[in-house]
Amino acid sequence: MRLIDRYLLRQLLGPTVLATIALAAVALLSTSLSQLDIIVSQRQSALVFLEVTLLAMPQLINMILPIALLVAALVALNRLHVDQEIVVCFAGGMSRWRVIAPAMWLAAGVTVIALVLNLWVQPAAARASREILFQVRTDLAATLVREGEFTEPAPNLTVYAQTIDSGGLIHNLFIHQAKSDGGASTYIADEGRMAKRGGKPVLLMHRGSNQEFSKTGVLNFLSFDDYVFDLSQFLTGDEMVHYKPSDRYLHELLFPDLTQDWEKKNYCKLLAEGHSRLSTPLYNITFMAFALWAIIGGGFSRLGYGRRIASIGGAPRPSESWAS
Repeated sequence: MRLIDRYLLRQLLGPTVLATIALAAVALLSTSLSQLDIIVSQRQSALVFLEVTLLAMPQLINMILPIALLVAALVALNRLHVDQEIVVCFAGGMSRWRVIAPAMWLAAGVTVIALVLNLWVQPAAARASREILFQVRTDLAATLVREGEFTEPAPNLTVYAQTIDSGGLIHNLFIHQAKSDGGASTYIADEGRMAKRGGKPVLLMHRGSNQEFSKTGVLNFLSFDDYVFDLSQFLTGDEMVHYKPSDRYLHELLFPDLTQDWEKKNYCKLLAEGHSRLSTPLYNITFMAFALWAIIGGGFSRLGYGRRIASIGGAPRPSESWAS
C-alpha cells in the first residue's frame, strides 16, 4: 500500500473508531436502562447487571457498525474534499477508483469483523446472557422476600417481611403455605436468613411459631427457637434454558434438528436468521458506497455536498454520476 493510500486510510479509520465508540456508549446506556429491573425487581448484584449489559455489546456493535462507518466516512471524506486533498489526488493522476480504494478496504475489514461477530461472538455472548437471565428468573431465594410487601414467589406460598437489614437479616417474617390436601401452615418468626444446606436453598428462622391447620380441621401449634424451612420444594427442576434463533450458531440455524418439534415448527425462522447472519455484514460495504457516492460521486463544489449527502436516503438523480 502506497503512502497516499495509507494516509487516506488513516483519515477514515480515526473517525470510524470514534463514531463506533460514541454510538456504542449511547447503545450501552439504553441497554443498561432496560436491564435495571434485574437489580430492582430481582434483587441481583451490580456485577450481574454489568455482566448482562456487556454481553449485549456484540449484537449492539454489529448493529451500529454500518451507521458509524457511514457517519465517519461522510465526515472524513467531506473534510478531505473541502480541503482539496481529494482534488490533489486527482491532479496527481490517481483515478477515481484508486482514490476510493482505501475506503473500500476499510469497509471490507469492518465487514469481516462484523461477520466474525455475527457467526461466533454474538451467539456465544447471547447464550451466556440467556443462561444468566434464566438463573435470575429461577432464583427463588433472591425473589422470596421483599421488604414491606406480600409476595407469592411460588404457587400456594405467601411471604411477608417487615424489614431487611444490610447484612441480609430478615425481621418479622411471615410465611403462609397452602397445601394440596386442603391444609395450611403459617410460620411467624422474629428473624430469618437465607442459607444453603446440602446445596439446597433454605430459610433459617429464629424465635417463632408454626400453626398448622390439617385437612381434618385440627390446629397444631408449635413454638421454636430455630427452624429450617426448605425452599427446594418450590423449585421446578425440569426447567431448561431455551435458545432463541438469535442465540444459535450458524450450523444450528442452517441445519436444525428437525426431530425436535420446536425446530421443525420454526424451520423457516431459523433459515431466515442464518441468512441474515451472512448478509447483514454487507451493509458496511453498502453504507460506505453511499458515503463515497455522496462526496466523490460528483464534481467538486465549494458550496459543500449537503444536497448529495441528503439524497443518500433516496434514489440517485440522473445528473449525479461517477464521472466528473
